Amino acid sequence: MNLRRIRLVLWALVAVALAGVLALHWAGRRPKPSQAAFRPDFVLQDAAGRTYGMEDFRGRFALVFFGFTNCPDVCPTTMSEVALVMDDLGSEADKVQPLFISIDPQRDRGQGLSEYLAAFHPAILGLAGDGAATQAAAESFRIHFEREESPAAPDGYTMSHSPGLFLIGPDGEWLRQFPHETPAAEILADIQERI
Repeated sequence: MNLRRIRLVLWALVAVALAGVLALHWAGRRPKPSQAAFRPDFVLQDAAGRTYGMEDFRGRFALVFFGFTNCPDVCPTTMSEVALVMDDLGSEADKVQPLFISIDPQRDRGQGLSEYLAAFHPAILGLAGDGAATQAAAESFRIHFEREESPAAPDGYTMSHSPGLFLIGPDGEWLRQFPHETPAAEILADIQERI
């Protein structure tokens, strides 16, 4: 009788453990909660005056960065990472459009935004608008930027801005933000997993 009770208790423990393992397994397969989806957008022009919005890149992933050509560190570092990603995508590079949105459009246009970006990678498309269009684009992506007076900087000012690189899906929905200094290999792996 005592041996029978021990067996029942052991079988009950096995059943509880099995139920726990199954619960953990199914919990891991459930979709993880994420930030509410949103579709950032803009109406901006390239160097030739062509107007673009996010709908022009539907069907492709977009890597979007807000910056300025006189940026001493964050912008060139990020563009270098984007260039590595584009090179390493190889034959799948046509599935990704890298975009650089100027937060200092007047000065960047005068200094050659497209030439600046071509030095990093020919696929990076530079876009700029007027003040209102730039502000609207920034708000759509939920980023911040502002002019800061700095006597040591070119023209006596610099720009502070959110340094993230944004991945937008082929359907136009925001997928994620890569923080500044995210290695190109990590960005590449994320994109390849989604392609």
